[in-house]
Amino acid sequence: MPAFGDLRARLLIVGLAPGQHGANATGRPFTGDHAGLLLYRTLYELGLASRSRSVGVDDGLELLDCRITNAVKCLPPQNKPTSAEVHTCNSYLSAELRELPSRAVIFALGTLAHRAVLRAIGLKQSAYPFAHAAVHRLQPSRWLVDSYHCSRYNTQTKRLTPRMFYEALAAAKALALTGS
Repeated sequence: MPAFGDLRARLLIVGLAPGQHGANATGRPFTGDHAGLLLYRTLYELGLASRSRSVGVDDGLELLDCRITNAVKCLPPQNKPTSAEVHTCNSYLSAELRELPSRAVIFALGTLAHRAVLRAIGLKQSAYPFAHAAVHRLQPSRWLVDSYHCSRYNTQTKRLTPRMFYEALAAAKALALTGS
């Protein structure tokens, strides 16, 4: 599944994997699944997307200084990525991270994406523990911001509220704009 958005964007959102009825069916990350509802609405509210909803690759939606990719590039069995799949796809994520502008911010959706980013950069996972809204300085000009994944499970159980998600993504956007 290819990434979506400007290759030179200062904000990269890293999800888990294409959803069976979402991105795998539509061809765009977080399109056609529950997680995309909160993600695209929040991106729109923060001025990072031209529309509040993504329905298909030809819907006219554009990302503004933002890009979306996944840690795993293909649809995983049972719609849940395995460690082996994350390892297999990590070289693709590593290549994407190398292409980012020097002051780009990475916004990881969930522990799996967080760990995949650290692995792709070659950093120790124990030095950067995952926590919702945690901000990690990875290099002098590179940041990682964590969020619980915007999945149906997390939003319906209130582990992640729209307000929590907005605030974490807003923090990532602010870092991307200022670089510090």
